[in-house]
Amino acid sequence: MDLGQIQILGFVLIIVGALIIIALERIIPYNKDQKIFRKEFWLDFFWYTLVQSYVLSVVISLLIDFIDNSTQFSRFQLISSWPVWLQVLLFLVTHDLYIYLFHKWQHKNKYLWRLHEAHHSPKEVDWIAGSRSHAFEILINQTVEFLPLVLLGAAPEVAIYKGVISAVWGMWIHANVDVRSGNLQKIINGPEMHRWHHSTGKGRNRNFATKLAFWDWMFGTAYLPNQKCDEYGLKTFFPSNYFMQLAYAFRRFKRAK
Repeated sequence: MDLGQIQILGFVLIIVGALIIIALERIIPYNKDQKIFRKEFWLDFFWYTLVQSYVLSVVISLLIDFIDNSTQFSRFQLISSWPVWLQVLLFLVTHDLYIYLFHKWQHKNKYLWRLHEAHHSPKEVDWIAGSRSHAFEILINQTVEFLPLVLLGAAPEVAIYKGVISAVWGMWIHANVDVRSGNLQKIINGPEMHRWHHSTGKGRNRNFATKLAFWDWMFGTAYLPNQKCDEYGLKTFFPSNYFMQLAYAFRRFKRAK
């Protein structure tokens, strides 16, 4: 297949993945009373998933091109001779470790938390809720995700494969699906752990992993109690308008008394 066909296939796989996850949310829901079109569904679907994702994809592409043209580092083609599957595996593991560490830092640093709190604001978590992330947070994370691919000379299709995996996995870990994967959850992340991360209780500052759950188990941040979590979001005020949510990250900090 040429690159255009791979792009079309990737788009189809994301849609099929979303439909399968939506079906599972109806068949084996984690929170049984949660609706498909829950409150703020269209905020997450239209503004974050469609509009913001498109705009940022253009911005990030231009930024990466600028960095590459300025450094000319990609001319070394350091990994271009590697098999494509090995290139994909390399970036999946290394970026996932970065996300774990940066995510953990966001929960500890008051400035970075301001960029991350939008992601924790949905009071009902489902397949589309994970798309709610501040534009600057996405700008940072996806630049770090895709810039190394270009600078190290990865095959063009690697970015597509990586993007599809990230998109589907992001929908999956936020899904309103009651799944019990046993020991597999100690290796691969799923909704049974990540939904606790979106809770208002102890789990919110645990379970930082995205794709590979073993980062949490390895570094002692895993949290997986026997009961279900039933309260999500922030306990403080957070605006419901997209543009206000972007601006709210830059509000003044309260002065210490």
